[in-house]
Amino acid sequence: MHFPDIAALRAAVAWQQAGHRVALATVLSTWGSAPRPVGSLLVIRDDGRTEGSVSGGCVEDDLVDHARTRMATAGALPEVRQYGVDTGQARRAGLPCGGQLGVLLEPDPPAEAMQDLLTALTGGERRMRRVDSLSGQWLLLPAMGVGQPLRWDGRRLTQTLGTQYRLLLIGANQIAGYLAPMAMSCGFAVTVCDPRPEMEGDTLPPQVALRRDMPDDATLAFAPDAHSAVVTLTHDPKLDDLALMEALTTPAFLVGALGSQRSNDARRARLREHFGLSVAQLARLRGPVGLPLGSKRPPEIAVSILAQLLAEKNRLLDPAPASACASALT
Repeated sequence: MHFPDIAALRAAVAWQQAGHRVALATVLSTWGSAPRPVGSLLVIRDDGRTEGSVSGGCVEDDLVDHARTRMATAGALPEVRQYGVDTGQARRAGLPCGGQLGVLLEPDPPAEAMQDLLTALTGGERRMRRVDSLSGQWLLLPAMGVGQPLRWDGRRLTQTLGTQYRLLLIGANQIAGYLAPMAMSCGFAVTVCDPRPEMEGDTLPPQVALRRDMPDDATLAFAPDAHSAVVTLTHDPKLDDLALMEALTTPAFLVGALGSQRSNDARRARLREHFGLSVAQLARLRGPVGLPLGSKRPPEIAVSILAQLLAEKNRLLDPAPASACASALT
């Protein structure tokens, strides 16, 4: 779950506790250009204040006006709002792009359920939210496994909330200190492994789990799956190679290693000669890891790694290139 959505739920709970009425908007579907993914959340307060986003600004004004009208109506039930135009209409209207957006608007979501959901998510747990649009009733259940984040059958919303992607970093250094919070803000649960006693890990956010076992044991315990990434940052072959030899045999969507092209070529040769990794397994290694931004400073290197991490993750979610532009309001 992305940080803006957690922030939206936190604001909603605080506003409800302060006596305000709120409405919750959830993106049900998108077509064409849409800057926020399915499942994104926007909370609207009864005075028009908002937290979160469903479109990056294209439809929020209309949605806020409509939500305030609905909240003023006693017993208002959830409803679906459709926005957008096709590309032909967009061209005729002089708009830069076309798109469609479906949003479920829920006036007065149950305060107790919102609090329970926020508590679970901020505690690192995952929840499945089921909403009946005809009654407005909620049901919260533990989310098992990694599945489709949202389903909508025309009446019932089933939404899985919480972190679905994981990142294991080898090395509690400055780069990890910058990369970990950025990755967390993009929806990753981050674990850092560093067995060296001199690396205190005090550059890491308190929410990051720090393991002190050897990298091969930490990687095995992490059990990378298709929604996981492993990146080594120590520049020490005695540590990095141990993690890589395990990670490259898993379904992890990205396995990367910091270092120059020369050092990574030498690393591939070692992994093949001493650990028996195949050519196909070594071909999965992203080394040097990170998009080529010409970066040399730790925060810039962290940005380059995060950019590659997101590019690989988003390619799994949607193989088609996304437009950077928002849909237009009808």
